[in-house]
Amino acid sequence: MNMVEDFAPEVELGLAWRNSFAQLGTDFYTLLPPRPLSAPYWVGRSASVARELGLEPSWFESQDALEAFSGNQAIAGTQPLASVYSGHQFGVWAGQLGDGRALLLGETASGYEVQLKGSGLTPYSRMGDGRAVLRSSIREFLCSEAMHALGIPTSRALCVTGSDAPVRREEIETAAVVTRAAPSFIRFGHFEHFSAREQYAQLKTLADYVIERFYPACRETDRFAGNPYAAFLEMVSERTARMLAQWQAVGFCHGVMNTDNMSILGLTIDYGPFQFLDAFNPAHICNHSDHQGRYAYNKQPNVAYWNLFCLGQALLPLIGEQELALAALESYKTVFPAELGARMRAKLGLTDEQPGDMELIESIFKLLAKDRVDYTIFWRRLSHWVGGRAASDAPLPDDSVRDLFLDRPAIDAWLLQYSERLAKVGHGLAADLMLKTNPKFVLRNHLGEQAIRLAKLKDFSGVNTLQRLLEAPFAEHPGFDSYADFPPDWASTIEISCSS
Repeated sequence: MNMVEDFAPEVELGLAWRNSFAQLGTDFYTLLPPRPLSAPYWVGRSASVARELGLEPSWFESQDALEAFSGNQAIAGTQPLASVYSGHQFGVWAGQLGDGRALLLGETASGYEVQLKGSGLTPYSRMGDGRAVLRSSIREFLCSEAMHALGIPTSRALCVTGSDAPVRREEIETAAVVTRAAPSFIRFGHFEHFSAREQYAQLKTLADYVIERFYPACRETDRFAGNPYAAFLEMVSERTARMLAQWQAVGFCHGVMNTDNMSILGLTIDYGPFQFLDAFNPAHICNHSDHQGRYAYNKQPNVAYWNLFCLGQALLPLIGEQELALAALESYKTVFPAELGARMRAKLGLTDEQPGDMELIESIFKLLAKDRVDYTIFWRRLSHWVGGRAASDAPLPDDSVRDLFLDRPAIDAWLLQYSERLAKVGHGLAADLMLKTNPKFVLRNHLGEQAIRLAKLKDFSGVNTLQRLLEAPFAEHPGFDSYADFPPDWASTIEISCSS
């Protein structure tokens, strides 16, 4: 008898489920139930994601919900499975990987796949225990929702449940489960897996499935001599380029951009050792495990292209001609700089593109790096600085931006050049755009750490407060300015690694 059939009792969520991925066949996954989590408790819940899934937020108040999203009770209509994939990790072929601690429950009628992460051992756990810890689960929950509110493509997080069950990492921690949602969790590594094994029938099945479900226009294109697989690679390249431009503009470091952590839909997934920049350092490495600095902030765009090249190699048996694959990848080289330029102009309040804009952008990045200026605070203060000049014909002196820099003459010269450029836009229009583009609140490492410390004591007020602020990162939130202030000295000692 199937293990899933033995897993009971079932909980009825009131959602219509299907699992189209399961229809691909057992070469792609293993069916199995989640492993129960002892004495679970709520850590965080997102009413926004619940509504997206078609779930009544009030349902969270039930014990059934707590048990279901901890893996203790089966959800009626779901078909839990762990998928297999492979990938390159830190630039080295790692061979077979797979969902080592995640189970796909299925898809809701709203079009979201739902996963339990931290739900126990699977055939792909390798040397792991299949569990996630409270620390990393809180970080993923908060950052998923923060990125969504920033307008960056991402998986979402419905809830986190915790348990006192011990989990060994660098030290003994406690277990947790994140329920996360996305249109798909298929990765570059899924394609690499079947291509590396020369299982080309399965590779084609997977590609046809993804194209039919998410990229149907690839079947209708005249580009690449009507080759849908080359068109597919081009579209994935363009989505990835746009996502990377958004990461760089907001100062987000992913930390572990392995090919098995790259979404085929251009979504930010697998939040591990991520960080939003504090002091601006282009070469910042947020992952304590990244000893060579492969995934430093300024290397992310090139790493994304390298990963896409690996995807292109995996798809080559379907594309047929290497020239077509290389041509499909070329779009990344044009889309990324164009998107990044547009994002940076928006951060400066520039509504059009003019000669000299790139020089203006490049020069402020050099000044930010030279004086290690806080990235988020600079852009927010600059937004208000522009707004202050819009409010009066003769604005009072405002040193809020100048005070961030040691080299006052350099920033004064830049601000003068910038003001002359703004005159072509209008300070009021620019300020409005900037305050909707440059967030006041991001999930800084020290804020997450403070919330985690409280959560370990069963106090989830820090998680709740951060969630509320990060769900509206452009709002002022009077009374919470400390959450948008400079990080304390001890923040630089926080080490975030791949162990989660």
